[in-house]
Amino acid sequence: MARLRVCVPAAIALLTLLRCAAMAQTPSAGQMTPEAIGSAIANAAGSATTSDPPATLVFTNRPILVLRATVLGRPPAVRAAGAVELLNRLAAEIPQGRVSTRPYPDGVLVAIDDRPVFVVMSADADPLIGESMNTKAAGAAERLDTAFREAVELRTPGRLVPEIAIALVVTALYAFLVWLLLRVDRRAAAVAQRLTEQRLAAMKVGELSTTVRAPMMVRRLVGVIAMFVGLVLTYAWIAAVLRRFPYTRPWGESLRSGLIHVIGTAGTSVLDQLPNLLTVLAIVVLTRFLVRLVNIVFAAIELQRVSLPWIHPETAQPTRRIVVLLLWLFALVVSYNYLPGSNSEVFKGISVFVGLVVSLGSSGIMNQAMSGLMLTYSRALRVDDFVKVADIEGTVTNIGALSTKIRTPKNEEVTVPNAVMVSHATTNYSRLASSDGVYTPTSITIGYDAPWRQVHALLLLAAERTAGLREEPKPVVLQTALQDFYVQYTLLVCLEQPKRRAPTLNALHSNIQDAFNEYGVQIMSPNYEADPESRKVVPRSHWYSAPAVPPQEVAAAAVGLPGDASDRKVST
Repeated sequence: MARLRVCVPAAIALLTLLRCAAMAQTPSAGQMTPEAIGSAIANAAGSATTSDPPATLVFTNRPILVLRATVLGRPPAVRAAGAVELLNRLAAEIPQGRVSTRPYPDGVLVAIDDRPVFVVMSADADPLIGESMNTKAAGAAERLDTAFREAVELRTPGRLVPEIAIALVVTALYAFLVWLLLRVDRRAAAVAQRLTEQRLAAMKVGELSTTVRAPMMVRRLVGVIAMFVGLVLTYAWIAAVLRRFPYTRPWGESLRSGLIHVIGTAGTSVLDQLPNLLTVLAIVVLTRFLVRLVNIVFAAIELQRVSLPWIHPETAQPTRRIVVLLLWLFALVVSYNYLPGSNSEVFKGISVFVGLVVSLGSSGIMNQAMSGLMLTYSRALRVDDFVKVADIEGTVTNIGALSTKIRTPKNEEVTVPNAVMVSHATTNYSRLASSDGVYTPTSITIGYDAPWRQVHALLLLAAERTAGLREEPKPVVLQTALQDFYVQYTLLVCLEQPKRRAPTLNALHSNIQDAFNEYGVQIMSPNYEADPESRKVVPRSHWYSAPAVPPQEVAAAAVGLPGDASDRKVST
């Protein structure tokens, strides 16, 4: 009976990780026989139940095992805390101790030099992940042996001195490598700048963008490589320093094993996917060859070296873009199944997300894109044409997939959405200007008392005096309306340069006023209501009233000669 009274308290201390093994009034568990320990484990096993939450036994920053059972009313957290306290005491008392396991029918005892530390029971194992009592105890003993030696090392300052020296050497080597990396990066920047300056000195105008970009691209590439190497060095330095000291050694080992695992996984994945990658590479190479062939063919069509009945020179460039896009889309569809991870749920989820975003945001874009295609293939206008769309008049500078840019005579750049271009009538002043000629109208109103033949002659005389008008087809005068009090005359002229429409019409209007004033014919625009007491004309002697200056004097002042006396007389 006395023997049983000794075994039961010892079993309670053994299984619940209490401190009774260190109490002077209680016999040590190491003095118990294996039979007594087995009997105590069997008695305690009857009360062991799996409970939540589980607790992880951590010693010297290393996880040893996960306890899941409540034994004799002691939950897993209490068992873990008691084991840690006992291990700290054993590390100070028996620094040379070795971890061992002793299996029993109802549990596996983990001890250090035959001094029990904790017991792994069946209730501690998780059958859902395939754990068993024996395998869990064996793994815990292996991890505890490493953690116990590190705890002893942590309590021995003499053993930490060499590790501190090694950490300092590693840190010095890391600092030197980072300094060397920075020097190489700065040297590469200097070389790139020098090469840029040398090429700028001997470059042509058309090579400006390529010449400037090439060294900068090399510089950025070197910078990216330097940053990657710096990150690798920093990662390796942190892992090496952390592994020097017992408490941080698990972190260093996890960093090293994590890097090795990532590299190994990446290498294995690359080897596994190598046949698929080669297939994708072959598809890309073939597609690039076809794209280059398409570019050559359409460039020849655009330069009118090759003629195809269904492609015009002005539609060659947009057609080339469409064909190239279709080729790459077809290549993507063919190579989709060969892409690494194409069958994964993440890849499928990203594909669905991208498709959803495109479908939600493509309604307006597709409207503009289809309008751009209609605008391009209808050949309503080309780059460098002078056009009028709605109330916008100017020169077309770019016809894009979504919008068209027009530069107005005021040197303003107006961006017009292609849908607006299609929905409004477009007047093209340049399309027939070089062949048949495009008539530009200007109208005036004259009273019925003026001979219409004289008005015709005066309008033709003003057109003859105006520079920038074509001789063929000849200017034409039409009587476009017979109103109640006046006749509306319209002069049709062809401009040599439609882009100079505003200055040419300005000169024409000036010459019309001069011609009608010269012959005393009154212009009744905008409306004729009654005959004035005297004709509203400007006599020639007042054409250059101050501050106006005759053109002869302007030309004479430009060359430093005195103006003609007759001209000065007219101006006065």
